[in-house]
This record gives sequence, structure tokens and C-alpha cells, in this order.
Amino acid sequence: MTKVFVNIGLSLDGYMAPEGMTMSDPEHMNWGAKWGALMSWIVNTQHFRENLKFGPGGETGPVNDMVRHTMERTGANIMGKRMFDQGEVAWPEEAPFHTPVFVLTHERREPWVRPGGTTFFFVNDGPESALEQAREAAGGRDIRISGGADVIQQYLNLGAVDELEIALAPVMFGGGRRLFENLREPGPQFRIDTVLDGPAATHLRYVRQ
Repeated sequence: MTKVFVNIGLSLDGYMAPEGMTMSDPEHMNWGAKWGALMSWIVNTQHFRENLKFGPGGETGPVNDMVRHTMERTGANIMGKRMFDQGEVAWPEEAPFHTPVFVLTHERREPWVRPGGTTFFFVNDGPESALEQAREAAGGRDIRISGGADVIQQYLNLGAVDELEIALAPVMFGGGRRLFENLREPGPQFRIDTVLDGPAATHLRYVRQ
């Protein structure tokens, strides 16, 4: 059965992205260094390096296995326009998704096909429509809600998220995009499923009760 899951990095003070984050200026408000500290756990894994064609090498072990499993289980991604706009200027030509990606936006745009199996589809009629399209495209695999925070909040409010996977890094942002804002009451209930300790983050997996 297809699961809908969130898989993200989170700062110790609860932010998904640092304040002032814009790909054109990584020195602005020191966001580049903060983001690097948040995501250092994945950048050094063997599977991540292979996926982005960084060359051989990289760390193996349980965290690398987790990254590989996340990629293999994902049949479609959903993201917001803000995340897409940032990534469009930063991702390589062969974008690192290798699945259909459904972008929530008010902008009308034809599908954008990239090498390596990634096609971006631009959805103008809301999160429910994007989720329905993603289910059809996923081919029985799972759907990842990739971000940003406001999109994840929309799917949490819809009660659509089955699993939360959070890489909690020991870094303080002090401001930015919070993950758990704007949630309706009562919120969805989760239980702890697994905890994996890594050298640069603690990996927490929660499943719906």
C-alpha cells in the first residue's frame, strides 16, 4: 500500500531552512554555512554522492542504507513552488529525484522533463489534486512530501501524512522556516518507530497511530 511520508532535515531549534536562504547569495545572513551544517550528514554518504554523480567514495553503514532506502521507496515527490524555484537554479541537469515531481503553484507551465527520469508537473488546483496525481504516478511505491515547510503543513492538516522521518542536526538557526507552525487542532497523532544515531544527526522515524 502506498504511504505518504515526509523526510527532511531539521535544526535543533525546529527550523527546516535558515532565515534569508536564497540560492543566489549563500553569504546572506550566513545561511549557506547553517544549511551546510544541517545537511552534512547526507552529503558524505556514498549513495548521495552516487545519486548526484559526485564521484566514488563516501560513507557506508546504517545512515547510508537509510538514504538508499528512501530513494528506492519513493515513486513520486510533491513540493512547493518556493522549493522548486530555489532548486531550479541549484540542481544539476539530471535532477536528484528520478521520479515524477508535482509542484504546487499558481503558475501555469508545461511539464519539464529532465534527464535521468525526473519530470516536473505543475499543479494549479491544490494539494489534494497533487496527491491524487502522485498516487497514480508512483506505481505502487511511496510518495515523499519534499517541502518546504508550508507544503508539509498543508498535508499534515489534511491528515495525509503516514510517516515523519526527521534528521535532527545539532545546529541552531535562530530563525527561518519552522516545520510545525500553522497546524490545526487536533493535529495528527504519531508514535516513535525507530531512532538511528549518526555522527552528524539523530534520525527519528514516526508513524501514524
